[in-house]
Amino acid sequence: MTNEVLDNARSLMSFLDRSPVNFLAVRTLTELLDDAGFQRLAPEDQWTLEPEGRYYVTVNSSALFAFIAPSAPADPAAGFRIIAAHSDSPTFRVKPAAEMTKEGVMRLNVEVYGGPIMSTWFDRPLSLAGRAVMRGESALRPISTCICIERPLLTIPNLAIHFNRQVNDGYHYSPQKDLQPVIGLVSDSLEKGDTLLGLVADAADCRREDILDFDLSLYDTTPACLLGLDNEFLQSGRLDDLGMVHAALTALLEADLRSDQTRVMAIFDNEETGSGTKQGAGSPQLAHLLERIVGALGGSREDWLRSIAASFMVSADNAHGFHPNYPEKYDPTNHPRLGGGPVVKINARCKYMTDADSAAVFRAICEQAEVPCQYFVNHSDVAGGSTLGNILSGSIPLRGVDMGAPIWAMHSARETMATVDHTYTIRAFSTFYNL
Repeated sequence: MTNEVLDNARSLMSFLDRSPVNFLAVRTLTELLDDAGFQRLAPEDQWTLEPEGRYYVTVNSSALFAFIAPSAPADPAAGFRIIAAHSDSPTFRVKPAAEMTKEGVMRLNVEVYGGPIMSTWFDRPLSLAGRAVMRGESALRPISTCICIERPLLTIPNLAIHFNRQVNDGYHYSPQKDLQPVIGLVSDSLEKGDTLLGLVADAADCRREDILDFDLSLYDTTPACLLGLDNEFLQSGRLDDLGMVHAALTALLEADLRSDQTRVMAIFDNEETGSGTKQGAGSPQLAHLLERIVGALGGSREDWLRSIAASFMVSADNAHGFHPNYPEKYDPTNHPRLGGGPVVKINARCKYMTDADSAAVFRAICEQAEVPCQYFVNHSDVAGGSTLGNILSGSIPLRGVDMGAPIWAMHSARETMATVDHTYTIRAFSTFYNL
């Protein structure tokens, strides 16, 4: 394994460990962008952009858009090079009034977020992360802060096989019955109705009475790790899609400042639940961002429309790597393998935005980056999912490709990728930004 591959893997693992949920992922991104000299913009302010300036803006504390302005003299219609990914992953979200007690055991009432493989969440050391929202100077302007309880706090215990002999025969899990995590035994220090609020207040370093609400989700506290005979695999929660987020960030931070085009990294939230939120890909956030950039560079709406026609987007979301135990689930001729490089995703029902034109562009990018390129098409008897590309192209007529790194166990509490594929992806993204 080369130093480049190992360094990129260690950087990714650090990013994953610092980003247990969407809000923490965006906080980590802002910290890294701040350290690199990017300037934060406020959505409500008027923007003044400098040539080759580096900027970012956040939405809902869970989505982030960063960009590098073009060199002078800027052509507002020169177009954009965009990499889009998402900050959220399947998990379980804590409900209001969450504390439940039964025979001296306290559990938290949670609901499913996205489409997790439920069985993978049992018997793990879990904890809570998200944000707390507190009183501000105005009722319309509360204060939000990220919180993360970094120690193991909860577990979802399995029922012993002696009481559930069918558990290995395809047991159907009830989220409301089977997936409620245990937080402790009821005692003088664990009182119903006050325990969770106390944990949130301590994590937010504030008074309990100042907390108005919170968004909390479960996460697996097990750190990311390398495994395999030669550390050829990287395993962690949230590889889908924080692996692509990290690759996009790395490429943006390493991008040459001089370019005729604006380089954009668009990190959306709520992809796992359909993208239909103000911070999701189904919103006009990206269209508004691109139009504001053109306007701040002195362009008109006509220039913005021309810039869209001159742009290209990489929709980066992980792909299904070939699983040797289940070959029948994959297309006979288009099944990408772990370690084989970035994957172009194609679907006849247009669940992905890829067409022959955009696939050819990305393949040429990989050739220029000297990395391998693979294709994924669903087995014709197995329905697949969709991602950001087709949602975004339905509102902004961008040329673009859907791609990702191949992984195993997508939506498991622990997903696995080939260590080298992350470096391949970074090289492809860097080449794209620097064309």
